[in-house]
Amino acid sequence: MLVKDVIDFLNSYAPLDYAEDFDNTGLMLGNKNDKVNGIIICLDATKEVVQEAIDSNKNLIISFHPIIFKGLKKLSPGNYVNDSILLAVKNDISIFSIHTALDNSIKGVNMKLCEVLGINNPKILMPKTKTIKKLTTYIPKKDAENLRKKLFGIGAGSIGKYENCSFSFEGVGTFKGNKNSNPTLGVKQKDTEVEEVCVNITFLKHLEEMVLFGLREVHPYEEIAYELNTLENINENIGMGMVGEFKRAISEKELFELIKNKLGSKFLKHSKLLKKPIKKIAVLGGSGSFGIEKAISVKADAYITSDLKYHDYFKAENLILLVDVGHYESEQYTKNLLFDILTKKFPNFAIALAKTNTNPVKFR
Repeated sequence: MLVKDVIDFLNSYAPLDYAEDFDNTGLMLGNKNDKVNGIIICLDATKEVVQEAIDSNKNLIISFHPIIFKGLKKLSPGNYVNDSILLAVKNDISIFSIHTALDNSIKGVNMKLCEVLGINNPKILMPKTKTIKKLTTYIPKKDAENLRKKLFGIGAGSIGKYENCSFSFEGVGTFKGNKNSNPTLGVKQKDTEVEEVCVNITFLKHLEEMVLFGLREVHPYEEIAYELNTLENINENIGMGMVGEFKRAISEKELFELIKNKLGSKFLKHSKLLKKPIKKIAVLGGSGSFGIEKAISVKADAYITSDLKYHDYFKAENLILLVDVGHYESEQYTKNLLFDILTKKFPNFAIALAKTNTNPVKFR
């Protein structure tokens, strides 16, 4: 198995196309064509984790957070980023990060957090727009069905719970090839009319390259007329955070005990207690202050996230209970999620969770 095989699988599970613009995801170090001896999974590819990989003869690290986040101006020992990279390079260790691509996946970080906390029927809290594209093309009537089948096979035409969705209408196409043309229908330098079908199919943007390849493979024309448009439609399956419900309403005290028990949070920071039952709950693993207003707008009783600042707590406005559980605590089960999906995909391969606790925050 090659590094590329692992990357391709993870990219199919949580496409890197949906990572945030500020993020740095993908293969941080290494060659995608290298053979994989084993995989180690972590939140942060620290020097200690790299050493774990070396000691256990595993040469691919799957890290949630990117070890390289900003541009490097020099690469010499002296800080945790450089030390990790130098040790990895010296020992031919590849490092791949999935970060906000997994944050934005409906099967990602926040789904796992909901599962751990017992939150039912979770839905994306902040669905994204501009992740859906539409292809419009014009093709001879006799070839239209083959095109639809080809694109459906790639994954185009899926809308929510429905597959093989398209819209088509018939018309007459006209064209005249110049003296250098080689038309498959008609004769060069003569006006030609062809019974055509206008085919419209939507698809997720990470499929664009494959959709265009499929179009060129099936379409008979020398020059293919087509349009690609990015739609403003909300994508309910891609976005940050999740919102769901407990089976029964619980008290604020019970919520705190649940969080401490399930996430191991030693200390919780929270906004003013509202002294009301908690049933509808929003979550966002990692830094989530930007989701407060949305959590309020969907009428969540509480919002679980991390890295809230002093003034963020004022935004509760006596409408919601804000709970900061800690950055590491909110994302720790991401390792388990990655381990589960990788061992299911590659059941006979050496895959392990890093033993190093990479949480840089300590308590007294």
